[in-house]
Amino acid sequence: MRLLIVEDSDALRDALRSGLEGLGYVVDVAARGDDGLQRAMAGGYDLAIVDVMLPGLDGFALVRQLRAGGHDVPVLMLTARDTVADRVRGLDLGADDYLVKPFAVEELLARVRSLVRRGKAAPTPLVKIEDVTIDSVSHVVLRAGRPIDLSPREYALLEYLALRAGTVVTRDELERHLFEQPPADGSNAVDVLVGRLRRKLCPRGTQELIYTRRGHGYLMAAPP
Repeated sequence: MRLLIVEDSDALRDALRSGLEGLGYVVDVAARGDDGLQRAMAGGYDLAIVDVMLPGLDGFALVRQLRAGGHDVPVLMLTARDTVADRVRGLDLGADDYLVKPFAVEELLARVRSLVRRGKAAPTPLVKIEDVTIDSVSHVVLRAGRPIDLSPREYALLEYLALRAGTVVTRDELERHLFEQPPADGSNAVDVLVGRLRRKLCPRGTQELIYTRRGHGYLMAAPP
């Protein structure tokens, strides 16, 4: 499952990202409302967490433009303004839930789980790349119908690359997503993890699915 966080507070954004990734979600972030809107309208998200007070474009305008564009991704709005008028405004614009700051991260995670469950009937939880099927709910991976036994971190790597198939993902981005504490400079932790995943996913005699772009990062999907 892929989530988007649009929040300008570095501390809160990092805390939410860490908590959600710890639950197995793939998380993208934006610090500005205009950037968040652009990402949300590109599609592919199961939930967007949107702060009301944002630079560039506030959360109300973001949700209004998102809904006007025909996008129905569930939206959880965050705000420091605890007034009925603000909550009603956000819900009327198309938000699905509203959480007032300060809040316990555990409460937000519970709200996220509820909204994701509520929206599961619409989008399929399956991601398919060639003959690989990834169930983002059960975390079951099949290749040509054969189950692939992956560790939690190997699964997180595979899902992250699969959701960005056709796009080069840098090592720095993978380090931020896969490790709570970034590996030391010069570490090859990402390369080692990719190697383990390749051996399990693409044993000898099968089509390669994860490609190295030297000096850039990794790409999933058949090259042109």
